[in-house]
Amino acid sequence: MKKIVILLLIASAFSCKNAQVASKDNSDPTKYVKYISEKDLKKMLYTVASDEMEGRETGSAGQKKAGLYMIGQYKKSGIPFPKGASDYYQHIPASYLNARRNQNLPDSENIWAFIEGSEKPDEILVISAHYDHVGIKNGEVYNGADDDGSGTVAVIEMAKAFAKAKKQGHGPKRSILFLHVTGEEHGLHGSRFYSENPLFPIANTISDINIDMIGRRDVEHANTNNYVYVIGADRLSSDLHNAVVAQNEKYIKMDLDFKFNDPADPNHFYERSDHYNFAKHGIPAIFFFNGVHEDYHGKGDEPQKIEYDALTKRTKLAFVLAWDLANRENRPVVDKPIK
Repeated sequence: MKKIVILLLIASAFSCKNAQVASKDNSDPTKYVKYISEKDLKKMLYTVASDEMEGRETGSAGQKKAGLYMIGQYKKSGIPFPKGASDYYQHIPASYLNARRNQNLPDSENIWAFIEGSEKPDEILVISAHYDHVGIKNGEVYNGADDDGSGTVAVIEMAKAFAKAKKQGHGPKRSILFLHVTGEEHGLHGSRFYSENPLFPIANTISDINIDMIGRRDVEHANTNNYVYVIGADRLSSDLHNAVVAQNEKYIKMDLDFKFNDPADPNHFYERSDHYNFAKHGIPAIFFFNGVHEDYHGKGDEPQKIEYDALTKRTKLAFVLAWDLANRENRPVVDKPIK
């Protein structure tokens, strides 16, 4: 009888310990947002947007070289490729990339990395950015530091911060897929391919945070870089809109500019970046953007022109939003019609 009591006490203590681990308080991202480093963002961007990467044209040798560098960053931080995948690549055949408009594109790849959730591992938050650009024109390398080198390094840096949190016992409760898509410049091909061939069921995808150009400023904000355009958050989900507003007010205090979120905006930026291929499937999606500047799709989009304080602050905003979505009790509710 005495042995039975002792065994019951041990079992009870073990159960309590597991319960404590499962209910880690992840309500405050303050400690981990500090891991978003301006120095690291700058170092990575000077590599991703260097002449060595030859402008990262879809399927080119330069893009593949950039991809290997990005994968190296994930490996260095101990961040694996997703469960169910055989490596860090989602391969996309040339036949798919050229099906709608034949531009003689070769095979290319999306790149993905993954942090599994501790409590709701089957629910997936996607954080996306495209890593292709427009390549070489007339012998000039178009390095695309802002478009979208800035988003590319932001996603990697966010992944590193989440990995550090996990190592310290505060990993995300939901799983996070860090998705670098190809072929954006030719028609959002990489994100369309993923949305049609998802590794995880689209129904299990709770939201997409898409980052495309967050390293500079536009003429509308000539006197400050303490802003970011927020596009799409409320198109499908009031919860997602409320989340970004609340997290910004609590932790970042940046000016959120919703100008381009207007469905009547003639630029139609909502339909022009990779979040759109998630939104079309009913996934709440948000697009962070700094607006168009004089070097947009030009040879002057170089890493020395990036405003690294702005890049860092905008990456932190995306991180605290991701932290909230990955750890909140309920996924964002879709309460708007899909358009």
